[in-house]
Amino acid sequence: MTIADIKKITETKMDQSIAAFKNNLTKIRTGRANPALLDTIHVDYYGSMVPLSQVANVSLMDSRTISVQPWEKGMGAKIEKAIRESELGLNPASMGDLIRVPMPPMSEERRKEMTKLARTEGENSKIAIRNLRRDANESVKKLVKDKEASEDDQKRAEADTQKLTDKRMTEIDQLVTAKEQEIMAV
Repeated sequence: MTIADIKKITETKMDQSIAAFKNNLTKIRTGRANPALLDTIHVDYYGSMVPLSQVANVSLMDSRTISVQPWEKGMGAKIEKAIRESELGLNPASMGDLIRVPMPPMSEERRKEMTKLARTEGENSKIAIRNLRRDANESVKKLVKDKEASEDDQKRAEADTQKLTDKRMTEIDQLVTAKEQEIMAV
């Protein structure tokens, strides 16, 4: 493995960490409805638990209401039960075949809890990025120890890895700030 390979692998893993962080942020509730909010819900479908998106069409009715359209007639009650029992605090209502999921307004206290959750997610992502930086630096040191790279190469590689890490840290901070503003907007 060369220093270039280590850089490429580290950059790819950092990108994956950022993508996972963005995915986690979509699950943090804001005042507005977001179909991605229901992505974590699984429904009993003929004895096996499957994601809601595989048994129903999930879309927005308006800014405060998500609509869930089951693909099979008998699934409505199971979907409703799964949404109600999730830890999202939602109360779905049936309208014939369509299930409406209104988003309750968030209190100031709940908004502050959500911003703390966003910051915690951001900090966890930063820790993951720092761990990737450490692993990359250790791999480069091993190459130097095995005489496959020079100490100058090590210094350059560590500087490049640090630049990459700083860039990702800034990106995480921007995402957290944007999410906090979205949550606190009434």
